[in-house]
Amino acid sequence: MYKILEKKVLGPQITKMVIDAPAIAKKAEPGQFIILRIDEKGERIPLTIADFDREKGAVTIIFQIVGKTTTQLNELSEGEELLDFVGPLGKASEFEPGIKKVAVIGGGLGTAIAYPQAKKLSAMGVEVDMIAGFRNTDFIILEEEMRASSKNLYITTDDGSNGRKGLVTDVLKERIEAGEQYDLVIAIGPLIMMKFVCLLTKEYGIKTIISMNPVMIDGTGMCGGCRIVVGGETKFACVDGPDFDGHLVDFDSAMRRQSMYREQEQQSLREHQCRMEGMSR
Repeated sequence: MYKILEKKVLGPQITKMVIDAPAIAKKAEPGQFIILRIDEKGERIPLTIADFDREKGAVTIIFQIVGKTTTQLNELSEGEELLDFVGPLGKASEFEPGIKKVAVIGGGLGTAIAYPQAKKLSAMGVEVDMIAGFRNTDFIILEEEMRASSKNLYITTDDGSNGRKGLVTDVLKERIEAGEQYDLVIAIGPLIMMKFVCLLTKEYGIKTIISMNPVMIDGTGMCGGCRIVVGGETKFACVDGPDFDGHLVDFDSAMRRQSMYREQEQQSLREHQCRMEGMSR
């Protein structure tokens, strides 16, 4: 059993939990993920490791309430326990020696995945510019943590309620055209955001790494649910990634697969909410 050490609401439908998992914290690295199960009848869901503390034996996860299992997870309180918490899974992020300046880009909840990358690079002595995009000011997460792990932090919002109004690609293009010499760009967030970041960096010949988060079931590559196309070949995000060369990823096919079960997911959430409402009466 894995105890919930801390629970904190970060924004609308976004929750942070710190889990007591010393064996995972001992080996965890940026880019990796865990698969958890709430109870014996629970669904297995993957969540990226947002942070870890080796001394305390704690692993941080950040999730958005989008379906039945994340709704149930959010109903748990500090001190309660999860049945399964397996990891670290996936390949840890690899950074080539000699890189001096990197732009780390996070979109929405993808910021929780981008932050540990920035933190790791900063600890390596790499100069980090971080660009984070959100819907509006209410959805901004990890601002203090991002600022502490970067030389420059640029925040954008769709409505201009915080930072500048616009897209993360607007800021990235401005920085590149202003003379910034990035050795690497890391982009993590919605598929459409990562696609357009990669289209931009390809124009300037800047290597770009993205993190893929398709549907995962077992985390071992056996189920095939997380397959994507990279460089014309089929890859499995859970074992071959989740980091990939963004200039080789077929984003269009990934977006088609991502939308395949949207109707079922929404129906599942509606049914769960109806049952909860019935219980409250």
